[in-house]
Amino acid sequence: MTYQHLTTGEHASASYAPAPRVVGIAGGVGGAKLAHGLQTILPPGALSVVVNTADDFKLWSLYISPDLDTVMYTLAGLANRVQGWGLEDETWHASDMLRRYGQDVWFRLGDLDIATHVLRTHLLQQGSTISQVTAELAHSLEVPSHILPMCNEQISTMVQTPDGLLDFQEYFVHRHHSDRVLGVSFRTQGTPRITNEVSRALHKATAIVFCPSNPIVSIGPILRVSGIKEAISASGAPKVAVSPIVGGTALKGPAADMLKTLGHEVSPVGVARQYQGIIDGMVIDREDEHLAPRIRELGMEVEVTNTIMKSDDDRALLASSVLVFCNRLTQQRRNES
Repeated sequence: MTYQHLTTGEHASASYAPAPRVVGIAGGVGGAKLAHGLQTILPPGALSVVVNTADDFKLWSLYISPDLDTVMYTLAGLANRVQGWGLEDETWHASDMLRRYGQDVWFRLGDLDIATHVLRTHLLQQGSTISQVTAELAHSLEVPSHILPMCNEQISTMVQTPDGLLDFQEYFVHRHHSDRVLGVSFRTQGTPRITNEVSRALHKATAIVFCPSNPIVSIGPILRVSGIKEAISASGAPKVAVSPIVGGTALKGPAADMLKTLGHEVSPVGVARQYQGIIDGMVIDREDEHLAPRIRELGMEVEVTNTIMKSDDDRALLASSVLVFCNRLTQQRRNES
């Protein structure tokens, strides 16, 4: 795989030989942003994103998939640019009316967003899998990439706190992720197994990218799905992760607090340890360059670049750096063989 590094405004000039098959592994806003950057510089159809579904839940009988929708709206160019999730130009009349009816509207659903949940729920009730539903929704929104739920079975993240065991959305949204996290577990219905779509994507991958997502509750559930870790390990593609921790803090969400209360170092080193034995390289921000030697001691190569994505150009440039890094790892392997 060869790759032409991009600079601002050169997105259309990316070229690969042979055709790339990049797999992103993601959950949440940070993961969606890098997935968008990858989509921007890759040919249509070259990107598959394996997305966390352990945040899924039901509210007012609607099946809601927060991470899937964040990735889908972002790749469709419809996401709210300020908050990173939800839809641009959203209105909230339905949620306001529910509040007038006396409901506790702790998880607000936008009027446009509700259409997604209504159709998803209907299709699931008709017997479609979450993979089939996601493909149909993404196709309707003209997403040029493949969005792949991590499994078709239901798996729910549970958060242990001093007040007891909480459903993830109760912890994250209702209680504003203010509780001290003592542990994370997963409630399943059946055995979550790798889907055919995810298996094919990983088998054909020329690069596997762990996006800057929470390693415990966004990437962790994906790696728990039976067959996924094995498929990643069996792949000959370079595997790299982008740290969601910069300068000791998380760019979005509770990753830093979770790492700290669960006894992990709040740094790219702590993130790298979560992926040790799985990835070949780690991408870290320039602010954390001094930590590169410690990550290399874990048996990983390190790429230092700007990882903060404030604009579309930032997303594309980070994606470019990540894939150039993957290409370099591939060349190193060839030279060593």
